[in-house]
Amino acid sequence: MGEELSAAERAIYHQFTGRPHEPGFIPAEFFAVAGRRSGKTRAAGTLAGYVATLVDHSAYLATSERATIPVMAASTVQAQKAFQACMVLEESSLLSKQIESSNSETIKLKTRCDIEVRPANHRTIRGITSPLAIADEVAFYFTDGQNTDSQILDAVRPSLQSGNHAGPLVCISSPYAKRGELYDAFKNHHGPNGDAHVIVAKGASLEFNSTIDPATIARAYKRNPTVADAEYGGNFRSDVTNLFTLEAVEAATDLGVTERAPREGVQYFAHADPAGGSGADGFTLAIGHRENNVAVIDLIRERKSPYNPETVVADYADLLRLYRCATVVTDAYASEWNRAAWRKAGIEPKSAPMTASEFFAALVPAVNSGQVALLDDETLKHQLVGLERRLSRGGRELISHAPNAHDDVANSVAGVVAAILKRDHQAMPMLVGPQIIPLIDYY
Repeated sequence: MGEELSAAERAIYHQFTGRPHEPGFIPAEFFAVAGRRSGKTRAAGTLAGYVATLVDHSAYLATSERATIPVMAASTVQAQKAFQACMVLEESSLLSKQIESSNSETIKLKTRCDIEVRPANHRTIRGITSPLAIADEVAFYFTDGQNTDSQILDAVRPSLQSGNHAGPLVCISSPYAKRGELYDAFKNHHGPNGDAHVIVAKGASLEFNSTIDPATIARAYKRNPTVADAEYGGNFRSDVTNLFTLEAVEAATDLGVTERAPREGVQYFAHADPAGGSGADGFTLAIGHRENNVAVIDLIRERKSPYNPETVVADYADLLRLYRCATVVTDAYASEWNRAAWRKAGIEPKSAPMTASEFFAALVPAVNSGQVALLDDETLKHQLVGLERRLSRGGRELISHAPNAHDDVANSVAGVVAAILKRDHQAMPMLVGPQIIPLIDYY
C-alpha cells in the first residue's frame, strides 16, 4: 500500500512485475496474473480486511455515509469463495472486535466500512464509495456482448474516487485467453515501461505458493500441457478464440423481434437441449423455418433450474403442436427417460446427428453469409458471442462455452439452423481448423 520495500522484498517485486523499484505510492490499479492455487484470493481477502479495519475512512465519507469494499466475481459461487477469504478478520482476536455484524453477503465494521459480495455487473456496482474494489477471476468475465469486463471495471472505477482520496482497483485471476482487461493490462503495463500507477504481477503457481505438490502440477502438464500452462504456469492461452463477433451476431438479428407466431403452410423444425433440472444447465427449445434460403428462428424457450423435466417436456410439447412439429431433435446423449417423456407427451424424439461443437461450426458460414434470421434474444446473443474455439489434446478443434458460462440456448438454435439448411450443406463441406466437417444430409 505504498510502503518502501526491503531489499529482499524488492527482489520479489522485480521478479513478478518486471520493475526494478516499487512506486512509493498506492497504485491506482493492481493486476495479479497468477496460476491456480497461488493464494491470490486469500491475499486479496487479507488486503480487504486490512483496508476495512486499519484505514481511517472518515476523511472522505459524508455524514452518515459508509464505505463499501465490493468483492466481485463472474459467478455467485466464485464471489462467495472470494468473500470467504475476507473472513480472515474473524481469525484475529483484535480485528474481530471491529465487526459490527456479518452474514453470507456483508461484513459490517465499526470503522464505517462494509465488505460486500457484489455480482460483477456494471449496472449494480454503481452508487457506492469504495476505498478498495476487488475483481476476482477477471479473466473469466465476458469480453463481448452485454456486461463485459470493460463495462464492469469502468463502472467501478469512479466509485474509488472521492475528493482527494483514491482507492486501488485490485484484479486477480488465473490467465485464460489473450483478450480482455486482464490481458490488456499485462500487455500494456507489465515490465518497466508500463504506467507507474498500474502494476501487473505475473507468475506461476509454485512461484507464489511453494507448498503446492510439484507432482500434482507435473501430472497436469502430462494430461494437457496447454491447459496446465495456463492453470499452473500462469501463461495466457494462445489456442482460444471467439467464434463470433458481436457485430456478426447483431447483423443476423431481427432487432425488436422476440418471437414469431406460427403461419399456415409453413414447415417448422425444432431442436431441444434437455437437462435434468437440478444442475446449472437449462432445458431449452428452439423452433424455426426456412424462408427464401434463410433459416428463420421463430421461438426460443429456456427453463432454468430447478424444474420438473417432465413438466417442461409437456409444456414444450404444447408449443411444438402449435407449430405443427410432430418431432423434436434432442441431444444424442439424452437419457432414455427423456425420450420416453417426449413420447408420452405425443412428440417423437430424434437423436441429434452431430455434437454441439459441430452444430456451432456449421452455424458460422450460415451467419456470415446472411442465411440466418435470429430473434432479438439477449441470452442467445450473449451465448453466441461467448462461444470459443479451442484445440483438444489430440489437435481436434472443439467449440463450446467459456468456463462458468452456458451455451444451451445457442445449441438449440444452431441445431434448428442445421436442420433447416441441410440441403445447402450437402455440397458444402467446411474446413474448420485441422479437420473437415462434412455438412451432409443430417436428418
